[in-house]
Amino acid sequence: MRAALLIFALLLTTSTFAQTRPFSIEGHRGARGYVPENTIPSFKKALEQGADTLELDLVVSKDMKLVVSHEPWFSSNISLDKDGNRIPPEKQRENNIFKMTYDEVKLFDVGSIGNKDFPLQEKMKVFKPLLKDVFNEIGKFVKEKKMGIPRYNIEMKTEGPNGDGVFHPAPAEYAKMVYAEIKAGKMLKHVIVQSFDVRPLQELRKIDPKLPLALLVGNRDGIEKNLEKLGFMPDTYSPNYMLFDAATVAYCRARGLKIVPWTVNEIADLERMKTFDLDGIITDYPDRAVKVFKK
Repeated sequence: MRAALLIFALLLTTSTFAQTRPFSIEGHRGARGYVPENTIPSFKKALEQGADTLELDLVVSKDMKLVVSHEPWFSSNISLDKDGNRIPPEKQRENNIFKMTYDEVKLFDVGSIGNKDFPLQEKMKVFKPLLKDVFNEIGKFVKEKKMGIPRYNIEMKTEGPNGDGVFHPAPAEYAKMVYAEIKAGKMLKHVIVQSFDVRPLQELRKIDPKLPLALLVGNRDGIEKNLEKLGFMPDTYSPNYMLFDAATVAYCRARGLKIVPWTVNEIADLERMKTFDLDGIITDYPDRAVKVFKK
């Protein structure tokens, strides 16, 4: 009888822990499935749909401002130039944000033509915001809606060493800029910084060893080699969901690493991810993730 009661207590404790351990739903570039990516309306939509974390990307303008953008140029898939014309694919890299002032950046429309890969996405005229403006506008939005302060998963975009001084500053300068902006916005307790490029993460580690960092992975080198390249244990390991397996989960759990795969959009894939012991999910459709993970 005592043994049965002990087993029941252990099961109850385990179940309670599984239910109460924080799980984050991260809106990828906001709610890209429904609203133009990396824009303030997209971030608001993600929060309305139940995301608790806003995943966004950073690049740098000529006047050294942190612009929220996935590419360090204007993508031909979603952008109109300052004269309202489509940008040919072969010309998109010539529209280099690192060679433009932010006043010039704001003249480009990144929402009116939509995105052919996301047929449900609403078309609207909108521009790429600054990181500080996202902090300010979302701060006002959640206060008005009586929501909690969201977490920001900030990806530092780089083109690797060949992009230094061409599409972005060198890692040390870039990291100092990002950290200073986060600190100025009083967001140190509400952010995690991620990158595929280990160099800016290494620089941030030097600036503030307590700042949560995530290693993004899209290769098949395996978790041990990827962490060896980084040189330290990050807060979070974030692989492409198609590279995900039980062995990765076991490795992370044994070392206290959080696990957040990207970018999971289809219900079937979300359901498969639910079978793993995860800490969060990155998705273009926050509402779908809420239905699968919060039901």
